[in-house]
Amino acid sequence: MSTPNVVIAIVYSPVARKNLSQLASNLRLTSNEEYREALRKDERRLLANIIVVLESDTLTRDALQLTGDGAQHFLDVLQNELRRDLPQEHCSGIRRIIRKLSETCNKLPASIFIQGVTDCDPRPITGGGYADVYRALYERQPVALKRLRDYIQGVDARTIRLKFCREALVWQNLRNPYILPLIGIDGETFSPSLCMVSPWMVNGTILAYLHRNRTQSVNVNDLLWQVAQGLQYLHSHNVVHGDLRGENILIDSDWTVRLSDFGLSLFSDLSGRPTKESGSAPWMAPELINPEQFDRPFLRTPESDVYAFGCVCVELYTGQRPFPTSKSEAAVVVKVLHGIRPERPSSMNEELWQHLNVYWAHDPDSRPSADTVVRNMARAIGRV
Repeated sequence: MSTPNVVIAIVYSPVARKNLSQLASNLRLTSNEEYREALRKDERRLLANIIVVLESDTLTRDALQLTGDGAQHFLDVLQNELRRDLPQEHCSGIRRIIRKLSETCNKLPASIFIQGVTDCDPRPITGGGYADVYRALYERQPVALKRLRDYIQGVDARTIRLKFCREALVWQNLRNPYILPLIGIDGETFSPSLCMVSPWMVNGTILAYLHRNRTQSVNVNDLLWQVAQGLQYLHSHNVVHGDLRGENILIDSDWTVRLSDFGLSLFSDLSGRPTKESGSAPWMAPELINPEQFDRPFLRTPESDVYAFGCVCVELYTGQRPFPTSKSEAAVVVKVLHGIRPERPSSMNEELWQHLNVYWAHDPDSRPSADTVVRNMARAIGRV
């Protein structure tokens, strides 16, 4: 095949498959073994074409120039391939092209959209600097609708939508007991705005859960161990949470930790600095507050996540944000940049406190990986 024909063959494969299926149905051949084998061969040929595109810079550029229905068909074909048991390198390549094409054509794979969201509360249950969360029903089950604000100061609507699509494409591929799952995208409730739909966490945030159960014996270290495992999973999939704090850690109906809102860091990155609106300075590593001091760009990393985990440890032990007596974000920033860290909670043992001092080391390269954090927390609760 010539260069463009490989991409075109992928684009038109759903139409060809639909026509063939209809013809086979009319001829009553759907149970015929030869017909089924022909379908299997076609699937193998389609995957081979996709791999050819992945391995060719020229074909990849052709694919990323698709627009309109062609782009939509290409996205849908690649998204469907991810349902198959493919080698990791192929999955990574497919996801990369889906993300890039989605950004250039301003579309998402059709399969990520859901219909049938009902009974949405007229007012948001909660909200932050970049999104509001509404309670609704989907398939008779309570769900949360995260609707990004249509307007963020200094950012155009297209940029907001691109960031939204990127988060959705990352989130949909994450499957872990400690990560809040994405059910899909709802484009009807607040049309033309899009909403990310996830299960409603009946026990709320981890901070609310601890507050309600403050008179009972809750093993904070066990919760931290679960948070660490969620973080470990994200990092193993090359995803940085970017905004780890108590408000973004939820508790499901089985009293299990679920990390959420890791994608919203993409929006706070637009400003490049902690702001009063985001309120995230107490959890931010020094290299994020002042990248120039570290001779590096503003970039959220696994190391900055580990720093934030240390702050979350203090937060869960005290029920308060780090540096609770500081009267402003600016005061927190000055302390962090001067190497000052939150005080040790009275109920925290010496071993965990020593770990924290490594987690929030001033030098990012001195901080351990999430794998080490998980092992440390497992030892703290006697799991190893």
